[in-house]
Amino acid sequence: MRAGFPDFRLGNVLATSFTGTLSERHGNAVERIPTPHRLIDWLAVSGLAVDSCTTAQLDLARELRESIHAAATAAAIQDSLPAAAVQVINDCSTQGRAAAILTPEGKRRWRLSSASRVEDALSVIAADAISIIAGERDGKLALCASPTCQAAFFDTSQSRTRKWCDMNTCGNRQKKARFHANQRKNSSPVE
Repeated sequence: MRAGFPDFRLGNVLATSFTGTLSERHGNAVERIPTPHRLIDWLAVSGLAVDSCTTAQLDLARELRESIHAAATAAAIQDSLPAAAVQVINDCSTQGRAAAILTPEGKRRWRLSSASRVEDALSVIAADAISIIAGERDGKLALCASPTCQAAFFDTSQSRTRKWCDMNTCGNRQKKARFHANQRKNSSPVE
């Protein structure tokens, strides 16, 4: 990873992990793909390696990210999907030429049409978003309970009652805040 940038928050679901490249949306937002090279890094760790990325491709990636976030948020609260977001997702889905490849280990890998086609990688992300927003996968879209985060995530827990997009960040922060509040309450002098 390139030094000086925040770490990626990677999950098991490609589309919602991609929306996590902008975190703390309702607090001090953290942009995790501020440059074309950081998008290349994120795509590589997500199994969608490309050799190059232009500023225009980065802008398209961010537009897709925000469209997925808007549509996933609407789906999570059972609201109408924003037409503009649906259009961006559909456009990105159809613009790429990627193929699913089965590895000898029995895993799926993506083969992009060209090592420099960011659009191919974005089409895979858009297709993943379509499958979760359309309810084609076993799980439920939910929103992080952290008031500063509220990221859309795909809950595949058995009970479908997960509260946090990531227990190691948002969940831990909330648990620490509750602990410190209880400590302050318990250490207050009793009158």
